[in-house]
Amino acid sequence: MLKEIRRHVWDLKERFDRSPWKFRWLYRRGRTPWDTQITPPEVMEFIERTPPGRALDLGCGTGTNAVTLARHGWDVTGVDFAPEAIETARRKAARAGVQAAFHVADVTELDMLEGPFDYVLDIGCLFILDRERRKKYARNLERLTAPGGWYMLYAWMPRPWRGSVWGISPEEVEELIGRWFQKERVVVGEERGHPSAWYWYRRR
Repeated sequence: MLKEIRRHVWDLKERFDRSPWKFRWLYRRGRTPWDTQITPPEVMEFIERTPPGRALDLGCGTGTNAVTLARHGWDVTGVDFAPEAIETARRKAARAGVQAAFHVADVTELDMLEGPFDYVLDIGCLFILDRERRKKYARNLERLTAPGGWYMLYAWMPRPWRGSVWGISPEEVEELIGRWFQKERVVVGEERGHPSAWYWYRRR
């Protein structure tokens, strides 16, 4: 009986850790260590060598990367489920004097968007989704990305996290989107001593 109670408690805790309410609570508290306010060098490298087009930032947070893309001439749309993050993103774009469209929405529910997008960016969003929501995410990605368009993903590789395992392996990414996207490059690194990876894919 005690084991069943503990298992139930852990299940509830994991659901909360992955839920939108957890992240909204953290945004309200200002406890967002993932929000570095700096566009990663991998994204800057891509921007510098790629002519601007339409870009979609999935899980855009407070809009740091969306604003950077807009400054470099991209027509940018950002999506995040947290209204608090989107409000900050809109203010950030206004202060920077750039135009960007921001939507409060789940990345697995994007019927309001019309493609095609030439560049889709995801930094830390896909890997926190469960298996079924990843499938919905992939179908949206396939629908919205232009033929020849780029998809860049940063994700944790599987690691222990708060009593469960979070992350997605390169094999899982390939299984999820490989029928529609050609893998161009994968770079495995570390984040705070744990494995993570950058992925570059191109729409077939």
